[in-house]
This record gives sequence, structure tokens and C-alpha cells, in this order.
Amino acid sequence: MKRTFQPNNHRKAKKQGFRARMQEHKDVINNRRKKGRKNLINTK
Repeated sequence: MKRTFQPNNHRKAKKQGFRARMQEHKDVINNRRKKGRKNLINTK
């Protein structure tokens, strides 16, 4: 019997990954990069 949740890492990365965030908030990430931030994206 199959489990209900079948994770697809490629699909998840396309939606929630670093590159996906870059597309969504280019200006935010570029500002953080200019500032020389250690972490570009804050993860909780």
C-alpha cells in the first residue's frame, strides 16, 4: 500500500527553493547581497 505523501524534491525546489525565491524577490535578495549579508535568506 502506498503512503499518502509522496515527496517530489525537484517539484518542491522549483516552488520553494532558492532559485524560486530569486525570481519572486530579486530586489530584496540583491539588496541583501550588496550589504554583504552572511545569510541571504533567513530561515527559521
